[in-house]
Amino acid sequence: MRHRADWPFGQLVRTLQDAEDIRTKRPDSTGRCPRHSPQAAAQVRDVSRDAPHWISDSENFITPGCNPPGTGVFSMLAPLPIGDEERSAWLRLATARGLKPAALRTLLAAFGLPQNVLAQPFATLAAAAGSEAARAAVAAPTPGFAERLETLNAWCATPGNALVTLADPAYPPRLLAMPDPPPLLYVQGRLALLHARSIAVVGSRSATPQAFEDAARFARAFAAAGATVVSGLALGVDGAAHRGALDERGGTAAVVGTGADLVYPRTHRALAAQIAQRGAILSEWPLGTPARSANFPQRNRLIAALVEGVVIVEAAMRSGSLITARLANEMGRDVFALPGSIHAPLARGCHRLIKEGAQLVESPEEVLEALGIQLSAAPAASTAHSDGESVAQPARAARHEPPRQSGHARSPGNPDPEALRVLDALGHAPATLEILAARTELSEAALQAALLQLELSGQLNSLPGGWFVRATLR
Repeated sequence: MRHRADWPFGQLVRTLQDAEDIRTKRPDSTGRCPRHSPQAAAQVRDVSRDAPHWISDSENFITPGCNPPGTGVFSMLAPLPIGDEERSAWLRLATARGLKPAALRTLLAAFGLPQNVLAQPFATLAAAAGSEAARAAVAAPTPGFAERLETLNAWCATPGNALVTLADPAYPPRLLAMPDPPPLLYVQGRLALLHARSIAVVGSRSATPQAFEDAARFARAFAAAGATVVSGLALGVDGAAHRGALDERGGTAAVVGTGADLVYPRTHRALAAQIAQRGAILSEWPLGTPARSANFPQRNRLIAALVEGVVIVEAAMRSGSLITARLANEMGRDVFALPGSIHAPLARGCHRLIKEGAQLVESPEEVLEALGIQLSAAPAASTAHSDGESVAQPARAARHEPPRQSGHARSPGNPDPEALRVLDALGHAPATLEILAARTELSEAALQAALLQLELSGQLNSLPGGWFVRATLR
């Protein structure tokens, strides 16, 4: 086995990119992968032999129907051991003011390990990456560096935590294709999920009940097919997506906009703990970094880079999920959007994406087919939708995180709180009595009384077949 010092950084990056190209190549019409020649299989085996911590035969993250014969798979990944001196050098360069990720990547390609970079004189660094990068690299550590290093060492010593450097074979290959890959990744949980085929499910924080159900249903189907569901741990659609995928074989990964030791929003602490135990949490921010508005567009670029496609469940015109969609499109990822009612403010962002070329989808199977991911038999609960055939599982996901939407106004009849609760649960899509009962947890008598109030006040219409719909404003 070759040691870390024997891997030139540029060669490592090329090897990882070549292996990722082989690993994610989709089958042709015959079901065979054209790149999986004996030579391609041998290349993957060579990578596996030189980096044994990458490989395990217990799980399959290679494209279904496209597995190189006799090769292992990227499932039991572990970062290479890192000493105190090297960890200190990585942290110093990663937090150096004015040292951009692209410039740091250039310095690492030229000099190898970060401690080698720090050992170079200014002139040598400037010749390799420019004077601005050289000044940033030779500058004294930022204030409080010793305390941050001590905190990082303690965090790394905790089981389940991993610091993955830009020069580590365990670094997610898709991120290497970015122009500015983060020099350090802070990972909790299953690092292998960041190498798996994955789909992002994102959308509004103030999600409607229907969006909660759709996000959980799509995420559950994706993860049941073996794809990792990536989202941002935010309120609304993100939380529903994580919960929907958590117990399926593909699992879920949360990309966060804070340090990996913090949880935002606080109401997702329990969910974050579950993801850290059974999925993965990823952050590029140093430990202790609080939630800042500027961090979340940065987080969105990581979400877009990690996945093969992005599904927007619900979004207003100024939703942050539209940033994720734009970044994904710029990176060559597929963008999908769920349509909604023309009267729903939270559907307008999705409609805009569809007008601009995003693929309109109505089922998770359409997304899986477009990405070339083999379908698997999904449990009955994963097919729940507004048709009322099976709503119990999505309703549970929705009840974990009640919607904050309150887009209605009180009518002259002043409906009571239970009626307003039903109106919130109805959203902008038709629903049956059974669906509303699952969303509101009201008794049948209370629900019938609330529906009658809303209908008499002109805020709700009943449709044939036992369906109810929000009245259109005139």
